[in-house]
Amino acid sequence: MKGIELKDYKALKQQIKNLLIEGRQKAYQSINTILLQTYWNIGKYIVEYEQKGNVKAKYGEQLLKKLSKDLTFEFGKGFSRSNLTYMRKFYLMFPKSETVSHKLSWSHYFEILKTDDRLEASFYVKQCEKENWSVRELKRQIKSMLFHRLALSKDKKGVIKLAKAGQDISRPNDIVKDPYVFEFLDIPRQNLYLEGEIEKRLIDNLEKFLLELGKGFAFVGRQYKISIGNRHFYVDLVFYHRILKCFVLIDLKRGEIEHNDIGQMNLYLNYFAEEENEKDDNPPIGIVLGAYKDKILVEYSVKNISNKLFVSKYQLYLPNKEELQKELIKIIEDGENGW
Repeated sequence: MKGIELKDYKALKQQIKNLLIEGRQKAYQSINTILLQTYWNIGKYIVEYEQKGNVKAKYGEQLLKKLSKDLTFEFGKGFSRSNLTYMRKFYLMFPKSETVSHKLSWSHYFEILKTDDRLEASFYVKQCEKENWSVRELKRQIKSMLFHRLALSKDKKGVIKLAKAGQDISRPNDIVKDPYVFEFLDIPRQNLYLEGEIEKRLIDNLEKFLLELGKGFAFVGRQYKISIGNRHFYVDLVFYHRILKCFVLIDLKRGEIEHNDIGQMNLYLNYFAEEENEKDDNPPIGIVLGAYKDKILVEYSVKNISNKLFVSKYQLYLPNKEELQKELIKIIEDGENGW
């Protein structure tokens, strides 16, 4: 390039590029904030109109139909009866405008508002903020009942804290789910499958698997070799958790988890603590994952084990929403009764 210093030109181009990207991000954020505030206010006006006129449910549907028709005629797309229904619900679910997160798009809220549970809705808002989930990731987590699966391991106060703040990871128990859901593997229900097949499919779908595991997991290796004397052992999956600063070992079992599976994981944990851990690493965590588990057998098997060892189930298909909902309601009701 005659008369132009190539190095200086590249620097100039990068400066302009950074400026344009920043400008577009700010413009998008500004538009998104205005859009969310507008939709929230539309919902508020509809609710206030209904309350003022004491509009009954059947007439409420007629109101939304008429509004949809008139607004679409004047302003074009974006005002379908479905959208207006969700704007109304947007206000009812988040009656204080300051609780609306402008980090989320209307598409995020549209998915979150499909639930009628305020605790669940609040959790997914907080989790989207923390994890920077795309709409696609959010839909998968809602469908797999993430809130219920995390909440079932807590008491009433824990459930409410989870809903208000999202999932905090500060101790090993915080990263464990029961059950884990691997529906993204697309294994037909009638198929016979081997542990190695599940393991391979999880690695082939590593991005989705990491989303199911949760924040902070970094993949280290598959069939990680451990040599003790002249014997060799292989850990199915090894991860490192960036937040907890420790190795996480996962062993997959196709059927029911047996007591010797837990003993074997304890061996792996002792080895990693002595041979693999660096000076600043925390003690490793072990998770034995099986299709079934006997609660009493697991209880006796892990008793007096000093290592951080957990036993969870995995499912190849989505959990039963109604059953999880009933269990969660029971926890909250028991908490109210002083449990």
